[in-house]
Amino acid sequence: MSLIVTTYVPEGIVMASDSRQSVTIEGKTPEGKDFKVETVNSDAVVKTSFLEKQQVGISNYGQDLLNGVPMGSYIKRFIEEALVAADDVTTIPKKLVEYFRRPFPNAGVGFHVAGYKKEGKVSVPYVYECHVAKSSIKRENARPDGTHLYGTRWGGEIDVITSIINPVIIKDEKGNDKIIRPTRPIIWDAMTLQDAIDFSIYAIRTTIDTMRFQARPKTVGGPIDVLILTPEEAKWIQRKELHS
Repeated sequence: MSLIVTTYVPEGIVMASDSRQSVTIEGKTPEGKDFKVETVNSDAVVKTSFLEKQQVGISNYGQDLLNGVPMGSYIKRFIEEALVAADDVTTIPKKLVEYFRRPFPNAGVGFHVAGYKKEGKVSVPYVYECHVAKSSIKRENARPDGTHLYGTRWGGEIDVITSIINPVIIKDEKGNDKIIRPTRPIIWDAMTLQDAIDFSIYAIRTTIDTMRFQARPKTVGGPIDVLILTPEEAKWIQRKELHS
């Protein structure tokens, strides 16, 4: 599993992801009993990619191995095989979903796709969430009237950060929503880019640290990669590197 976080504020967009790849091993014991074990296969998986020519970021969550091949390798193939010079952040989400649905229509893989597009004299931010099996593409950072919406999206193992940030709501006897644990609001519109970076790392780091103490599979872990996108530039704030 995974955890990716995309935070979009007036100054820019932050895309962060963990690096853990978990696999489930099934087999039989010497006594002939079936067993299933979830284990960590790697802490060096790439889940956020930067498309330099298009100045677009893509993060993936959910199923990481398709026919035994990591998603990072498929993303590289997608860039080479499916994209052309004219593609931008508004055309890539549809191409991305179609590319994976052809061979893997039921893949439990989701994506965040983010970047800027020049419209007249203005660089307009776009943040999309897509899913292969659901065949869904949705822009997340715009209201129905077209104005910009600031906030954050997460995908994958979201239960830890959701329980911290979101209020707890239940249905009362009449079927109406009832808040049983309120939370304090986060003012996304006033958040700086540095604060967006800090929040994105906090969301993943807190999930990793919380899972450490919970009796559950440790499905989020490893280094945290962080990419920022602004109208002026795109760059890695932190990124794991190959080493000996």
